Amino acid sequence: MRLLISFAALFLSVVLLQVSSGGVGPLDALSGLELEFTTAQIGLLGSAHFVGFFIGCWWAPRLMGSVGHSRAFAAFTATGGIGLLAHMLVIDPLAWAGMRVASGLCVAGCYTVVESWLQAMVTNATRARAMGMYRIVDLGASLLAQLMLGILEPASYVSYNLLALLCCASLLPLTLTTVRQPETPKAPRLHPRLAWLKSPLAVMAVVVSGLTAAAFRMVGPVYGREVGLTDQQIALFLAAFVAGGAAAQIPAGWLADKFDRRWVLIGFSILGIGSCAITVASTGMGAGPVFAASAFFGFATFPIYSVAAAHAHDFADSSERVELSAALLFFFALGAIASPLVASTLLESLGPASLFFLISAGHLGLVVFGLMRMLARPTLAERTSYVYAPRTSFLIGRLTRRGRERSARKQDPGKDRDD
Repeated sequence: MRLLISFAALFLSVVLLQVSSGGVGPLDALSGLELEFTTAQIGLLGSAHFVGFFIGCWWAPRLMGSVGHSRAFAAFTATGGIGLLAHMLVIDPLAWAGMRVASGLCVAGCYTVVESWLQAMVTNATRARAMGMYRIVDLGASLLAQLMLGILEPASYVSYNLLALLCCASLLPLTLTTVRQPETPKAPRLHPRLAWLKSPLAVMAVVVSGLTAAAFRMVGPVYGREVGLTDQQIALFLAAFVAGGAAAQIPAGWLADKFDRRWVLIGFSILGIGSCAITVASTGMGAGPVFAASAFFGFATFPIYSVAAAHAHDFADSSERVELSAALLFFFALGAIASPLVASTLLESLGPASLFFLISAGHLGLVVFGLMRMLARPTLAERTSYVYAPRTSFLIGRLTRRGRERSARKQDPGKDRDD
């Protein structure tokens, strides 16, 4: 309880920020349909968000070094609030794409500040519990954000104003906390080639993970409308995806630590292909089967990023972990930038099922590539521990590094030092 209280301000800011930012993507999709945007234009909004996200991940550590944590957080929050409030002032898909760049910038920048602050507060004794609570807070707020879609009216100033209020409210806990601001961490060097050198399979897996998550969250509401779901049902459809992903974390971690992680990645990808087929087949069977299929889809696809990250870190040493985490997030962002635009264009041309054909094609490619990589080199006998890896900022590697080296610390207690 004492640990929870000490992190309460940071976690409350995360909840408010996640509910705000997690709701804007689906709301944009439904609002775009109401305003007669094309499906491709709606996909462009999702791609623009991840462009801003990537810029924010790169720029945030540098801004913190110039103005400090609290001011940087305020600047990024203001950027997100402005982007939300401007939606109903300018009804144009290209203008909205610029606003979504602002929202992506806000999310990446604010999470970078929060995770930098959290990194400075944890010790080796509290790190595992703090990361566990952080995971619960992040996933719980993401689930709540999807459920909020059921009460937000599309293309309404009130809806965007409510999300902007939540975004601005995230300022209060962090900026009013009495906890002293930490020193600015050194920004990790962005070295994408490092990830490919360590594990080409992990790179392919995080690209597919980005393709899957971004396409489903941004184009999923369009799919829901196309198959006859109401806005309230679409909210449950998206929430089921997050709930299924949360439920998968414990079994995924057990499998990834017990068996060859390449087989685990291949297995989850095969499940992902099957879940796509089930989701398409559930169309027209009523809301219940569609929700169940969405939960299974989340269960099959959500853990892939974390399993891939664990596999890549098996081949890295301690000095490379932060930069490797940043490189993996870079490739995730590449997949996430491309997929909403591609998925929306296919959906407009070929119908709703094409969303899941695209995702299935990505996972089929991962299965084939995984089998090829198993012939290229053997797995390692000594591996890092599986760690749930949020896709939040380039600094997340600092928080997860000690968890990955838990087994190494047991063998060499001298390694148990803070960063």
